Amino acid sequence: MSADHAATSGTPEGAFGALRGQLQRAATEFAGGPDALEDILLGMVDDVDRAVREPLEIFPVCHHSPASALAMARRLREKQPKVVYLELCEDMAPLLTELRNCRLPVAVQAFAGKVDGFPAEWAPLSVVAPITEASAEYQAIAYALDTPGVELVLVDRSADHVYQWDTSRTRQEPDTDEEAPEDAQLHGEAVGVEIGDLRPRFAELEEHLLRHGRVRHWSEWWHQYVEVPLAGSDHNTYRQAMFLIGSLFRRLAPGDEGRVRVDEDRERYMWTRMREHLAESGAEPADCLYVCGAFHAASRVAEFGVEGTDTFTISPRTATTWQYGLIPSSHAAIEAQFGLAAGSVSIAATEWTKGLKRSRTRPYLLAGQKGAAKKAASTKAVASSPGAAPDRLTSFLQQAPALDTLDEAELLGWSVDIVRAARRNGYLASTADAIAVFETSILLAGMRDRAKPTPYDFQDAAVTCIEKDAVPGRRDVRRLVEIMMGGDRIGQVGYDALPPLARDVHDRLAPLGLKLQQRGVQRALLDIVSRPELTACSDVLWMLRRLLPHGAARPIMGERKLGERSLQESWDLAIGTHQRALIELGYEGVSLEQVLEQRLRREAYAPQATAATVLAAVEDATLHLGGKRLADELGTHALKVLASERTVDGAPEVLRRVRRLLAYYRTHEPVLPQWIESFAKTGYAHYCTLLPTAFVDEDATVGQVAAMLGFLFGMESLALSLGCDRTQLELAVAQSHPEDPAKTALLWAARVQLGTLSRAELRARCMELLDNPLVVPAYPRYLSGFVHALEPVPGLADVVVEAVSNAFGRLPDTVLLPWLPLLITTLRSQAGDLAPLLIREAARIFPARLAALDAWTPPWLAEAQPVVRRPEPRAPRGVALLPAHPATCDALAELLGCTDGWAAPGSPVVEGVALLTAHPATCDAVAGLLGCDDGWSEPVGTAPPAPPASALAERHPATAAAWESLLAHT
Repeated sequence: MSADHAATSGTPEGAFGALRGQLQRAATEFAGGPDALEDILLGMVDDVDRAVREPLEIFPVCHHSPASALAMARRLREKQPKVVYLELCEDMAPLLTELRNCRLPVAVQAFAGKVDGFPAEWAPLSVVAPITEASAEYQAIAYALDTPGVELVLVDRSADHVYQWDTSRTRQEPDTDEEAPEDAQLHGEAVGVEIGDLRPRFAELEEHLLRHGRVRHWSEWWHQYVEVPLAGSDHNTYRQAMFLIGSLFRRLAPGDEGRVRVDEDRERYMWTRMREHLAESGAEPADCLYVCGAFHAASRVAEFGVEGTDTFTISPRTATTWQYGLIPSSHAAIEAQFGLAAGSVSIAATEWTKGLKRSRTRPYLLAGQKGAAKKAASTKAVASSPGAAPDRLTSFLQQAPALDTLDEAELLGWSVDIVRAARRNGYLASTADAIAVFETSILLAGMRDRAKPTPYDFQDAAVTCIEKDAVPGRRDVRRLVEIMMGGDRIGQVGYDALPPLARDVHDRLAPLGLKLQQRGVQRALLDIVSRPELTACSDVLWMLRRLLPHGAARPIMGERKLGERSLQESWDLAIGTHQRALIELGYEGVSLEQVLEQRLRREAYAPQATAATVLAAVEDATLHLGGKRLADELGTHALKVLASERTVDGAPEVLRRVRRLLAYYRTHEPVLPQWIESFAKTGYAHYCTLLPTAFVDEDATVGQVAAMLGFLFGMESLALSLGCDRTQLELAVAQSHPEDPAKTALLWAARVQLGTLSRAELRARCMELLDNPLVVPAYPRYLSGFVHALEPVPGLADVVVEAVSNAFGRLPDTVLLPWLPLLITTLRSQAGDLAPLLIREAARIFPARLAALDAWTPPWLAEAQPVVRRPEPRAPRGVALLPAHPATCDALAELLGCTDGWAAPGSPVVEGVALLTAHPATCDAVAGLLGCDDGWSEPVGTAPPAPPASALAERHPATAAAWESLLAHT
């Protein structure tokens, strides 16, 4: 034996002297002499000896292991420690008392939405530690919290240090090939913290164990070769075997310096915290119990033990603010988080229940938790000296594995149950399949050197015998076996353990009378007319729809728009299913309104925010929060963002949202807000500046340019009233020279709107395009531009219908047929709001009945009727209407007080000059207004011919000057 190993053991032989001698002889025989194999084998024994002799008892565990949980429950009742040190993030300690208000499994979470001291791309930060009932850590927590005089101390690094010590972390992209089930995504993208990570880090070793163990997954190997042998072992055997396994995996780990450094720093951190607590509290190491993973129990750092030689300096935490809470977890989420085999945690829960019945061990359960029994009488502590533990490891390694006898009743029950479940899910299974599953399970176990089929053998047998080519229902046979073995249990956080925001949501939705914590979809019916108090519930549901993931609150009937509220609403609610998302909202604030305001500000002031994004935030603030403060602030910011944009990518969205906001303010506010007036004025000048460039820019689509024109024409009246000049728009259109056919058609439509191009000229240009064979293949692109032109110039609907009709009538099939799908997709995706306008215009032009279509001639193809010039009658044509319809004239004469009656037939028509002579007062007033002082001319027998206008102007210069001045002002 080497001097190093002898010194480590304390005595030449030590407690494990016999085991050392056997391993040394084995190494010499297999390796042909001392080498690395001997150092590894003897080093493993040294690690076990060192851990066993530590005055502070170390209890090695494996995460979610029923054997570890059973051993922990038994040891706690025997030792009754006064202090329990637990390998868990020390800053999560205040949350553990809330576990009694939850249904396991749940996860303790540390969450940071904003980072200070970490790279910004890491945000948000999340660390979770899932806890199940069949775990050693839960047994320790339940014992410490419900036993008077016992202190629970968490000694592992904080959540902040989890990210500090892992600076090489990169965000992993989710696997897009296969989407994980919903229940497996309960932890989100959080970093998992597990107590007792025990898995080979040497890939060749794991492959060797799986191949020779004839299993498929590491979880199956662990269950077969560790869980089953250790389930009924005594305390010393369990500890020493777990120490040996931890040392083996540690010594055969590859040389990943970063991971090794983090593991050793964690061990230094934990031992430093324990020594600090022992010094402060004065507790005796013999009265304490240290629960940690078997991997860390076989540590070789200098700080190991209560008598460690070195002191580890713990770095301070960053300025990041962490929030803590409990979130629901599930077996599937734990398996996905830590890379376990599907169904392994459910099988472990089943084995835990069977182990309790077999060993009659009383587990610890938190008082008040669902399923907790009355507190058992405390047992007398059994004094034990960790250093005097005998060598149980040698006998454990030498004894042959216990062959479990076949439990035919249990296997037969499994076979019958799986056939019954398969038939309920659409499989054509029968009694013969149950017999086949029973026999195949025994056959597979025999092929794998097992006397008793394991749940994994039974699962393979069921898939072999029952599974078909296609799955008839939602679940396949493998999933049915997992459900039968215990199912995917999903935890629930109780009302008292929820953050204030989540409790507030439950309180505000209480009038609905639903069990909101229940998983699944529930239907909520809101009749706001008969029950006005449900208005507050409606407000909460619309905010939840905005904040929670899709499906948490989904409206079936009813909608909420600016200025519109539904009188009746119907909702599908799955708040219990999305409890984690609701809890994480509580980390951001104490009310939904506060969280929504913070998110709107964050979206609006984000570096990548656009004017459309900020306007969307303004609309949501007006819709959900009410008030003007936030909307005015975000609207002012939208003005700044729009002025800084140099592209037109968001023009369509800006146009839609500005129209909605403007319509809302015009109908619900006495005056327009100052910010939207400034937005219209600035946007008018901004888009006028970008218009010529957008017409020639290849990256700018025709829809974006149409939206710009829609903004300019739609906001023109408001912008001109605020001081803008229409010349800006005219110059911008005149400077635009597009080459793309669609944008060219859009430019023509804009010129028609400005009046620089007549509708007749536009029709003539369209006909010229059809007459030109070189342009005919590109004619559909011109039509696409005309369709988009309906956004800024809706009055061109008749011209667009005419252009489309001419295209259908004159384009050859080689051009028309490939273009039809493009036209349909364009109308559906980019011009869905414009289709009704085209349909109405087409319905106005085309005949309403199919029979009339054959004889119908389009109005643009109908021959123009010649205009017949009839000689004008001597008398005004209007005079003939008065005798023909005297009632109108009589009513007007009676209203004016005229009693002269009708003139006799054949009497001369009174001209306008005679009226002036008969009523001189009116003419005198006009002459006085115009400054004419010539007076009336003397009557003569025969009226001379009227002088020409030039002669009148020379004779009455004052009158002519007055009329010229009046016309100039008008």
